[in-house]
Amino acid sequence: MTDVVRGGALQARLPVRELARACVGACARAAAELGARRAGLDAVPAVRVDDGAVATAFTSERHLLINGRAPVNFAPLSRFWRTADGWVRTHANYPHHRERLLKVMGPADSLEAAFAERSALEVEDAVYAAGGLAVALRTPEEWAAHEQAVELAKRPLVERERLDSAPARVLAPIDGTPLLPAAGLRVLDLTRVIAGPVATRTLALLGADVLRIDPPRMPELPDQHADTGFGKRSATLDVAADRGTFEELLAVADVVVTGYRPGALDRFGLSAEALAERRPGIVVAQLSAWGADGPWSERRGFDSLVQVATGIAAVEGSPEQPGALPAQALDHGTGYLLAAEVLRAVREQSYDGGGRCVRPALARTAQWLLEGVPDGSAGGNGGLGATGAAGREGAAGQGVQAAYDGPDAWLAETDSGIGRLRYVRSPVSFAGGPVDWARPPGPWGADPARWA
Repeated sequence: MTDVVRGGALQARLPVRELARACVGACARAAAELGARRAGLDAVPAVRVDDGAVATAFTSERHLLINGRAPVNFAPLSRFWRTADGWVRTHANYPHHRERLLKVMGPADSLEAAFAERSALEVEDAVYAAGGLAVALRTPEEWAAHEQAVELAKRPLVERERLDSAPARVLAPIDGTPLLPAAGLRVLDLTRVIAGPVATRTLALLGADVLRIDPPRMPELPDQHADTGFGKRSATLDVAADRGTFEELLAVADVVVTGYRPGALDRFGLSAEALAERRPGIVVAQLSAWGADGPWSERRGFDSLVQVATGIAAVEGSPEQPGALPAQALDHGTGYLLAAEVLRAVREQSYDGGGRCVRPALARTAQWLLEGVPDGSAGGNGGLGATGAAGREGAAGQGVQAAYDGPDAWLAETDSGIGRLRYVRSPVSFAGGPVDWARPPGPWGADPARWA
């Protein structure tokens, strides 16, 4: 493995560059290992991790242009607010979250005064009770004492579970150029926002047939969908009302990736156990903000809020003036870890069978960052196990020192169904592997709900 270490990339007080490099390296290594297995290669293709490519990809939403227009990444009410005793951060990018915030805190033009009258924890609890999103600023020490942090500390970086005793997966041989480790895999993408879509965007790069399904009455933010929609198709489907169509999709799916709160989809028969019962040997990836267990497990959450709750914002700024990471690194990093674990699960199934469930969480990735990511290692703290070999090999492998001169070297342009796009190429790189997606994103929900 070759690391291109670039000074100036993802500068922060915490080891963000090391986290980003480790996550992408783990994903590239898992892809190369699966590719070698399917192509019958004697050696795993060499992996290359370039800090410039990684840093640019971790800020991909900032570099996207649609017909020359830059996207809007945060709505005006998604910000820090000073309270009577500290700070809270709100998330109101979606209209329903904005409405719930205003229902609790009052009119938008008087919010500053309304926040200043209440304590941070009072705001957090009241907005959450109304279904909105507001999180009080905590220090790392305060978060470490929180019940949710204590629960997460017991868990590995990515939880892994064997679901059944299905026979070994038969992987069709692959050849040709580029080497596509995920070719032929059908991935049902039930994710939103950034982390989950980054994972499925990566699987699409590697050859998977990724079909994203959204409820018809919950449209995604269009710019966000464009940035993470490369390589995929996008359809809408009311899972409850059109159960037959969904079951037809599931009947031949190889992987199901979910990004909703733990338990939120169980009523539709989408728990890992229920999926494995209907589709033995399936790989289920369940992404959450706060983890699958603990008092906050069912809370909604986004990268910016997790940074605030876990103490990252206090470290990057101070308790008196909070800051932020140079990228939504929890989202992007967790997305690459999720993709790595899916690829690893598929490869392991080709040897010993069995359905698999993998569970990453933004807050667990945050704690890993706060613990101090070992330079180049994604295997620390009981994390990725064998996939961590990418990091360990990288630490001892070839290294190249260079400067980060900006994103231009990793940007590309293409025409699409939503206009002319400037976008960021994937940082996942290995010898003989793909360098770009086979298709650009299209409009949200424009494709039929069926496999290619």
